[in-house]
Amino acid sequence: MPPSNRAPTEPPLRDYGGEAGDARVARRRAALIEATLDLLAEPEAGAVTVRGICSRAGLTPRYFYESFAGVDELVAATYDEVIGELAQAGLTAFAAGTDSRDKVARAVRALVDVVDSDRRKGSLMFADTMRSPVVAAKRNESTQLFVGLTTASAIQAIGAPPGPVTTAAAYFQVGGLGRLLATWVEGGIDLDREALISVCIGMLLPDGLTDAFAVDR
Repeated sequence: MPPSNRAPTEPPLRDYGGEAGDARVARRRAALIEATLDLLAEPEAGAVTVRGICSRAGLTPRYFYESFAGVDELVAATYDEVIGELAQAGLTAFAAGTDSRDKVARAVRALVDVVDSDRRKGSLMFADTMRSPVVAAKRNESTQLFVGLTTASAIQAIGAPPGPVTTAAAYFQVGGLGRLLATWVEGGIDLDREALISVCIGMLLPDGLTDAFAVDR
């Protein structure tokens, strides 16, 4: 159950209309996160405010503050939810692979599936426009997370030696993949989904470059 801002001394919420109090709080919290994702992904610049979020979610400020202390906390929670989904999808897919190439291919496909199925998530993670200063800090955190996961995966899958060279390669791969996905989400590169996946796999696996270049042939 996600945390709420209710004081421990407050009486438990009563059931209403057959729905438990905690379930209502969770539903409203999810609606606020969805509204925030909408606003952060919009192309038109503008401040993300409590009033704007509540209007989009169809809730009053009272329900905003039952789960979040302020906008920054909600933006951070929204980003954390998306990054958690991406990381879990990638890790699960990687673990299901039979060899290093299959592991990378499955992980890439899983990541592209997430950002392609909901372009708002791709915009939040990768787009150049950042509607909140919290997003800039969160992107740095997520880079460190994915570098750590990539380093650990390289050590496990191909026996890469732990050390600064492997870490440097992980930064290069994470940064390059993120930049490519950002460009694709924003329509800056003319590749269909399958071609994008092929290019990503090729760039992450040196022996896959031939397949990646075949996209342009």
